Amino acid sequence: MLYPRPQHRRKDWQNLDGIWHYAFDEGQNPASIRWQGDINVPFAPEAKLSGVHDEGYHPVIWYERSFSLPQAWQNKRIILHFGAVDYEAKVWVNGQHVISHEGGHTPFKVDITEALKVEGDQVITVRAADDPLDMSKPRGKQEWQEKPHAIWYPRTTGIWQTVWLEPLSPHHLSKLRLTPSLSNFSFHSIFEIAGDLSNLKNPQLDITFSHKGQTLAQDSLHVTAASLERNIQLSVNGFDDLRQYVWSPEHPNLIDIHLKLLDGETVLDEVTSYTALRSFEVRQGKFFLNNHPYYLRLALDQGYWDDGLLTAPSSEALAEDVKLAKSMGFNGVRKHQKIEDPRYLYAADTLGLLVWEEMPSAYHFNEKAVKRLTQEWLEVIERDYNHPCIMTWVCFNESWGMPDLVHDPRQRAYISALYHLTKSLDSSRLVIGNDGWEHMESDLFTVHDYQRDAEVLKERYGTKEGLADIETRILEHGRLSLLQESPIRNEAIILSEFGGIRFNPHAEGWGYQQVDSAEKLLDLYARMVTSIEGAGLAGFCYTQFADTFQEQNGLLYSNRQPKVALADLAKATRNGR
Repeated sequence: MLYPRPQHRRKDWQNLDGIWHYAFDEGQNPASIRWQGDINVPFAPEAKLSGVHDEGYHPVIWYERSFSLPQAWQNKRIILHFGAVDYEAKVWVNGQHVISHEGGHTPFKVDITEALKVEGDQVITVRAADDPLDMSKPRGKQEWQEKPHAIWYPRTTGIWQTVWLEPLSPHHLSKLRLTPSLSNFSFHSIFEIAGDLSNLKNPQLDITFSHKGQTLAQDSLHVTAASLERNIQLSVNGFDDLRQYVWSPEHPNLIDIHLKLLDGETVLDEVTSYTALRSFEVRQGKFFLNNHPYYLRLALDQGYWDDGLLTAPSSEALAEDVKLAKSMGFNGVRKHQKIEDPRYLYAADTLGLLVWEEMPSAYHFNEKAVKRLTQEWLEVIERDYNHPCIMTWVCFNESWGMPDLVHDPRQRAYISALYHLTKSLDSSRLVIGNDGWEHMESDLFTVHDYQRDAEVLKERYGTKEGLADIETRILEHGRLSLLQESPIRNEAIILSEFGGIRFNPHAEGWGYQQVDSAEKLLDLYARMVTSIEGAGLAGFCYTQFADTFQEQNGLLYSNRQPKVALADLAKATRNGR
């Protein structure tokens, strides 16, 4: 199994996925729980792969398992990691409460050393509370009705990403933050060190940046504070180096990083990571990748699996999704209403695929919803800041959770505030305040339009006259494309949802339009993609990558089998190129 946090890797770790005890019980005391059976973590109880496959309403689920530690881990601090638990988690180790966490899409960790027993097996107990009817928490595409309907899918309760342990020195590298500068081949680097530095005699951090075995930068920093900042310049020169070292979907060049924390000759911590040189920019109505105009060909990707729901059946399945997107001719995906497993982002980094990362929505607007979503969004940005593949942060989708955006100044302030907060934390990427319609602050002007007629699409997006009318256009469900106080300036225009052609003779379901053969699917898809090019549109996002439960408008079936030959799809996606 691939290391669960590929951007911050250490040699030693222990996977705690597998068989746990479980119980649906709304109690508060772990000692009183009566276990109902076994569950296969990290699959949610609603998923077939969990072994439970119970899609009913269950506001609370309990978990428990025992584990033992390797002898070599003695005298180390033992850190317990959770990739994601939906929604509120409380964790006990050997009956001692060690941490609570709120937020269903982001990781958390805790030092459990003081709670461990000297001898014998250790026991972890988890209580996950996830009210299925709570509409003020970020829930994305998770259904609140008893059965999936329309565009919403089965719920995901409790643990749905990997649980794992790692042994650490009391002094270790707790954070690495890298911001590339393509203009001068350098990285603004922040390193944070955990532990009391006064206990060390001669602490230093050795840093090596390399590419395919060639050292590009080396430095040795004397550790004088818990947080260190350095601008690390790579020793590369000229236009040829630009081609060799810069990252793009066509050339996913990664730079390896090796970090070693020492006290004199004693190694305290050793971490491997990676980064990349690349830049994203919008100017004069175009998107620029690495200072060159770049047409975006994206697929809308829900990130669900038939048997695992939000959880992929394996690390290999995550990588296979990236390969399939590229095989269909796409250079990116918009991950829709899901914060994806870091191992997917690792595959996108290494194989070359741009990613729009989109915050799962809440569906009520109130003070609790604002606080919950904002806090979790900050954790998302913190977790994924270093991934080269992420080009865009999407704060909201289609005004979800803000039902009166046009008339309520509080809701407009919410979108504006989260846009600017995101830009304050990351100025290196593009940010979309509200994707699809009712735009306010945004670096990209994105439009959702499920028009069925390719000729009408051409009039709207494949002609300069059509693009010129975009500001005043009425979109799906009578929505304004733009709120009046936020005129278009130089934003690139992206048709970020369109298509939705359904072809699936094997199951009941729906799409935005339907054809009765694979040949007709390919023909209509090709005509739609061709119709929108040539007038200045900066790109598109086609709905969608794969069938997802009752929504069967994918280019792939839900089991990832192609409906049309991949080579033919790729040719259509690239407009014959």
